[in-house]
Amino acid sequence: MHRLLEAPSDNVLVLADGSKREVQELLPEIEQWLRARARTVRVCTEPRALEGEDALRFVEPRPQLVVVLGGDGTLLGAVRAFSARPVPIVGINFGRVGFLTSVEARDWQSVLGGIFSGQGVLEPRLRLSARVRGGAEWIALNDVVFTRGAFQGMLELRLSADGRWVTDYRADGLIIATPSGSTAYSLAAGGPVLAPQMEGLVVTPICPHSLSHRPIVLEPQARLELVVSRASGITTMVIDGQGFLPLSEGATVELARNPEPYPLLVQPGLDPYRRLRDRLGWKGSFDAEAEPHENRRLWPGEGTLL
Repeated sequence: MHRLLEAPSDNVLVLADGSKREVQELLPEIEQWLRARARTVRVCTEPRALEGEDALRFVEPRPQLVVVLGGDGTLLGAVRAFSARPVPIVGINFGRVGFLTSVEARDWQSVLGGIFSGQGVLEPRLRLSARVRGGAEWIALNDVVFTRGAFQGMLELRLSADGRWVTDYRADGLIIATPSGSTAYSLAAGGPVLAPQMEGLVVTPICPHSLSHRPIVLEPQARLELVVSRASGITTMVIDGQGFLPLSEGATVELARNPEPYPLLVQPGLDPYRRLRDRLGWKGSFDAEAEPHENRRLWPGEGTLL
């Protein structure tokens, strides 16, 4: 359920992808705007700094708001940094697609103005916890992926839900995705698109040996168990495309809904269907002129999408 964020006034962190020229050009203006409204504004232009030894100087003291300038990968890095104690995040898109970074760069001032006037809309996103039996817990906003090595044979993976056997997969890998992650790797592998507010877990096999193995959607309360039944080498568990953990044959991973969703700030009145049309390049008609010119985006062969 959506709710409004209390207007921030104290501590704001800006996480900017300094490798992007457009970010470098806009960052000084955004920083000046924020400093006029918040007591403390800290800026990090190297997203990987949130994973290094000096990460504490950005994570503590805990900010009231994190403003991400970049793509979905930059936002996922911020979510990982604050996974234990979630902080509201707004993403201003400077990436190629940008499902999580929902605010277009041209709209930054109106969206931030709404947030600082107490009109920021929080959208809680379901997260997924993964724990190797006997090991540490990992938390994913998008997905947990099990994949084989580049020169290995197919993996054999056994999936159970709530203690009941689902099936055995023989495939290049398997994706367990949240609704947020349904538009990421799972979509590329043939999985369905889930609305961000929907609660469910998508299980998508990667290049399965059996054509009958199709993506399935499980209830969010399902407690999953995945066993690496057979592997000709190291299997890797990948968390949101950023955390990597090697698994050996026989390893068991328990996956379940994390009890605390992550609060992402979204643009008020955002049309989710237009967003899908824009991001995925849906024309909706064979007639190129069916969509108004000002709403039109580039299609394959015309240039780069967004």
